[in-house]
Amino acid sequence: MANTMQFDLVSPERSLASLEVTSVQIPGADGDLTAMAGHAPLLTSLRPGVVKVQSSDGEKDFVVTRGFAEISAESISVIAEHAHVGTEVSKADLEDVLTSARKSAEGAGADDKDAAEKFVADLVHLMDDMD
Repeated sequence: MANTMQFDLVSPERSLASLEVTSVQIPGADGDLTAMAGHAPLLTSLRPGVVKVQSSDGEKDFVVTRGFAEISAESISVIAEHAHVGTEVSKADLEDVLTSARKSAEGAGADDKDAAEKFVADLVHLMDDMD
């Protein structure tokens, strides 16, 4: 298939996807970005959100929390702390992550407090969008 690239998504528990894609939208820490074949090399951390994958089979969504994405001209690898197939995830699946994130934010030192609170806010926003 012309203008495609390899996409792989893994979490500590399992590999969720390995397929040829035409584009991938990623919830990067500095904002959403879309990668396609020929993209300049980039490494970005993830914020809680939805990875949207376009392939010859249509669109597939994956919900991710923390992690990172490595993008090259030929491939995209997403390594997520927690990841779920978008059609199979519920708010209940993310409740433990939110509880843990809130505890971390409460106990965070001055240097880490803003990042921890932003993670909680992004996670709450993601869960609100699941309604």
